[in-house]
Amino acid sequence: MPTLVIIGPPGAGKSTVGALVAQRLGVDFLDTDHAIEAGEGRSIAEIFIADGEGAFRALEQDEVLQAIAEESGVVALGGGAPMDPVIQGALAGQRVVFLDVGIADAAKRVGFDTARPLLAVNPRAAWTALMADRRPVYERLAGFRVDTAGRSPEEIADEVVAAMSQA
Repeated sequence: MPTLVIIGPPGAGKSTVGALVAQRLGVDFLDTDHAIEAGEGRSIAEIFIADGEGAFRALEQDEVLQAIAEESGVVALGGGAPMDPVIQGALAGQRVVFLDVGIADAAKRVGFDTARPLLAVNPRAAWTALMADRRPVYERLAGFRVDTAGRSPEEIADEVVAAMSQA
């Protein structure tokens, strides 16, 4: 069982903050998106383009379920993973943090480029629509929420670690 599972939208800082939290706790860090890319030998954007979103989501579900079953450190999930009902079920009973971010900070961090396949066309509108759909799920699944707006990854990691000790 992971020490912590990190969820949130693109640009929230899940990978950066997750690595810092893992370092502070002295545990391993796994980013499921990076694990998928390593396993497939290609980027998520390439998987989306070549095989479609459905194929990617199947790979994602397998990777996330394996991580939740086997990892003992900090695990960061891709932004869409928590939308999968099977993954939602697997997250029950886990320590989950929602890294929240507004569109201004997300745009700075992500750049809204084509490496984010779901944001490739009209990225600001797409990101806003994604968050409208995903926010209630993120909030329901998370035991606590950390606002990342205008803060450094180190400050965010410190708050996550502090919140973990109180949860």
